[in-house]
Amino acid sequence: MTMLQQNKKTVSPAATWKFLIPSLIGALLFLCPISYNGEVTIGVGILASFLLSTFSSAIPGFIIFLLGFSAIASLAATAIKPAFVKKSPFLRATFINGPFGLAVRILAFAFGIMAYFEIGPEAIASRNTGGVVLYDLAPVLLTWFLFAGILLPLLVEFGLMEFVGVLVNKFMRPVFTLPGRSSIDAMASWMGAAPVGVLVTMKQYDEGYYTEREASVIATTFSIASVAFSLVVANVVGIGHLFLPFYLAVSVACLVAAIIMPRIPPLSRKKDDYYAPVGKQVDDTIPEGVSLVKWGFAEARRKADSAASPSKLAKIGVETVLDIWLALIPLVMALGTLALVVAEYTPLFKIVSYPLIPVLTLLGLPEAAEAAPTFLVGFADMFLPAVLGSGIESELTRFVLAGVSLTQIIYMSEIGLLILRSNIPLKFWELVVIFILRTVITLPILVLFGHLFV
Repeated sequence: MTMLQQNKKTVSPAATWKFLIPSLIGALLFLCPISYNGEVTIGVGILASFLLSTFSSAIPGFIIFLLGFSAIASLAATAIKPAFVKKSPFLRATFINGPFGLAVRILAFAFGIMAYFEIGPEAIASRNTGGVVLYDLAPVLLTWFLFAGILLPLLVEFGLMEFVGVLVNKFMRPVFTLPGRSSIDAMASWMGAAPVGVLVTMKQYDEGYYTEREASVIATTFSIASVAFSLVVANVVGIGHLFLPFYLAVSVACLVAAIIMPRIPPLSRKKDDYYAPVGKQVDDTIPEGVSLVKWGFAEARRKADSAASPSKLAKIGVETVLDIWLALIPLVMALGTLALVVAEYTPLFKIVSYPLIPVLTLLGLPEAAEAAPTFLVGFADMFLPAVLGSGIESELTRFVLAGVSLTQIIYMSEIGLLILRSNIPLKFWELVVIFILRTVITLPILVLFGHLFV
């Protein structure tokens, strides 16, 4: 009996519909580009944007409530350790924290209060630091992850990743050293938002579908900026009229980086071991004599047939959302604000950018001294280079710095903290190295495109 016949015998007749219907809805929500209010987004993005616009005035206050609840509940749970918290894996992981976790949540609440009421030190309460996190970053995380967390099972639990993974595995492995299913992560980032791609990667790693190396590569290489965000950046720096060649340049630079980065340290040194608590849960072996489509369909049906019940998936989705709201948002509020304070109120990025000045001059970029800090400040937040670089007169320099800010990917106000808080084995210093390497790889490519089109 062939593997395909065995596979068919182990799934129920309803498996086909269990695969097709949820996967089609998931693809429509996460992967299909939709024009909405003049921007290209995805279904989940429309839901998030609607919620954000409808309750825009109330959301910052709700975030303050979440920050306060997270800080007070964590203090109480850590000090008292009530039985119902200790018995629940979710509550225990969310609210019982070490000294660092407690300090972060208390700081986050304090920073949120300062930014909301505009009191306390200006460096914290300023609209350019704490205000950016409270009014710009945190609401996007709140709304996007509300829908992404609950609806993500439609994308990953009913066989779509198995089906697509089988079809493109022979391309993804030799080119990017990654399994075919990783293409879904890239599409979720490209069409929607980079944090959604990282969320997919985190879930797949936790469930035994990616190795340490694969998850590390995907999170730091495939979490590309969405089309919509790229357009916003282009308009902020004043090159909106060049968006098509600009986004082409960004796409080519990201593609080249995605080919190179997995083959050099630190990513190349990551182990091909699966997450220890669950072990390997995937087999990329394709039987001889079976077409890719037929085997992919069989694998998808098997996955769909073994999916958890709707109530259990809903429970997991709600826990994912609450984890983001009560643990990640405080982390972003505290550390994101501190990163922006360093960028806005200290000369750190200006000092460390001095070696870049002769490099930028050699590459033919005008105003190299003024532009150099903007090429590194993106480590704090992806949007900062666009804001700080908008005053540079040279269109060529603005074209390049905007492109680099999108191709660097690692920014600590959001993606970096999301990765560090996950089970993906990446350390802070490794993220710094990856950020620098991506800058070195993509800068010459963007300069070349800039000289061609500007």
